Order: sequence, then C-alpha cells, then structure tokens
Amino acid sequence: MCGRFAVTLPQDAMAQLFAAVPANDLPDVPNYNVCPTDAVHVVRSQDGQRRLAPMRWGFIPHWYKTPNDGPLLINARAETIAEKPAFRAACRERRAVILATGFYEWTRDGDTRLPWYITRSDGAPLAFAAVWQDWMLKGAEDPPMRTAAIVTTGANAPMSAIHHRMPVILERDDIGLWLGEQGKGAATLMRAAPDDALCWHRVDTAVNSNRAAGPGLIDPIAG
Repeated sequence: MCGRFAVTLPQDAMAQLFAAVPANDLPDVPNYNVCPTDAVHVVRSQDGQRRLAPMRWGFIPHWYKTPNDGPLLINARAETIAEKPAFRAACRERRAVILATGFYEWTRDGDTRLPWYITRSDGAPLAFAAVWQDWMLKGAEDPPMRTAAIVTTGANAPMSAIHHRMPVILERDDIGLWLGEQGKGAATLMRAAPDDALCWHRVDTAVNSNRAAGPGLIDPIAG
C-alpha cells in the first residue's frame, strides 16, 4: 500500500517533466510528510492538455453524504479496481498520476513501527497510477471537491520484505497510455515495478507522527 509520501521537486520542475500546465493553487513544496486527506500534486489529461493540479488524497465516492461517511479510500487495489463500485467508473474514465519523490512503509519490531523511505533507484520522481473523483455535498453551493486514490498492486520480491503491496509506479513512456492519451491498454500497466526499480533506507520514527516535518524525516539512520 502507500500511506505516506514526500514531495521535494519544485512545482515548475514537475510541470516541465510531465508536460503539464500547472494550476495556481498547488500544494506547497517541499513536503516531507504528505498524509491522507492532504492536497497532493496530480497530473491528468483534459481536452488534449495535461494539467497539474491539487486534489485531496482520499477518494470520496459520489454516494457519500459527507467526506467521512465511509472508509478513507487512499488506495485502490489493481486486482479489483475495475469491479469495485467506488472505483470502476474512475478506472475507465478518470485516471491520473500522483507525483512524489519517495514514499514510506513500515516494518515491526515488537510493538514499534519502523519506517522505511523508498525511492526510485535512478533518482527520478515517482509517478503513481491514480484515479480521481469529484464529490460535492448535496445542495451545497461550493465547487466540487476533487479527490484521488493511488492504485496499488502486489509487491515485487525485494519490496515484499517490507510490505506485501506497493504503489503502481508508471514509467515516463507509459504515462500517456495511463492517462488515456494513447487509446486502450492501461490495465496492462497495473503491475509491480521491476525488482531493481526501487531502493530504500531506514528513517527515524519521527515520521510516524503526521505532525512531523522537515528534511530530516528522509535522512537514513542505522538499523
């Protein structure tokens, strides 16, 4: 799964790397502890143009009466995304990419949760496959809340030593297919990254608090 991540890439660099027009209200960077319900940087395709805009991390199905009317859907399982009522329409029509620099997973030592910081081995930004959904309170006059979830799949062999699942990580050449710019076939991308795609190191347990901040969260520690 993916429950926390970090974004350190400047906003203009994100827009250039992913050939997207940036919105004016993007979340501040760097953010070393992006948590569920935070605004995240999302690329989607609209009218033949890629757009980089904020979305709430936490997909809200249209039938929720309030944002807390059911489980917090920060992840969508690749194996069931096409059938689950919450995600099946979004999987066909509203695919997107959530951008990150690295993400966190945890192992356990007794009662202690030990965090690991995971990045691409080549140092490139991470492009998580995602789906999105507009949600609005019935009868409200406010604009819809745009929400998103990260698509996850079974972990590859090295990653399974830390967690049994991992985000679907898109290669740059596959982003157009995922966004629907190159016709059908996006389902083939919902697979684990190659065994050598990622690397990781232990970080301080300070990241276990969603209030923790600062570059020290991603610094390696012995362990």
